[in-house]
Amino acid sequence: MKEWSIVTKPSYRSVGLKWEGTFQEIPSLKRVIEDMKGRAYELEYKINPSVQLGLSYHTVEDGFAHYSVFEVSDEQEVPVGMVELQVPEWSYMYTAHHKGDDVVQTYNYLHNWLAESDYEVLKEEGCTYYDPHMPIKHEYYPIDQDPNDPHFDIFIPVVKKS
Repeated sequence: MKEWSIVTKPSYRSVGLKWEGTFQEIPSLKRVIEDMKGRAYELEYKINPSVQLGLSYHTVEDGFAHYSVFEVSDEQEVPVGMVELQVPEWSYMYTAHHKGDDVVQTYNYLHNWLAESDYEVLKEEGCTYYDPHMPIKHEYYPIDQDPNDPHFDIFIPVVKKS
């Protein structure tokens, strides 16, 4: 059984590359993530240079929008071809995906935990989400992780059930 906690993260500014596509187009997303890792040197004002963020929003039918970014300070300019994403202060359901674990099982655990908890996933006002169970997910990847056996932190924005 995975360990979880509810954490509140303050708002932060991120800069990086945006990808938007269907689940069938995910191989091109992997290239974007690698491209961002290769361009990280362009971000002089990274807050935590050893952690690359993957911020996914299921606002695309049969797919999602993904931001491969780094948290940056206000001094950071947005390099050509990159985008800025401001993440508001949110409460998150947090867990870690460990090396050797099955990613599908990790997310099944999260889904089951949410169904039985006092929380539900956050849905931003005015947005249409195509995955009602996990509309927003933020993953924090150590820059030196093994892509064939990844480990990363998972943050799912949540609110108390009404």
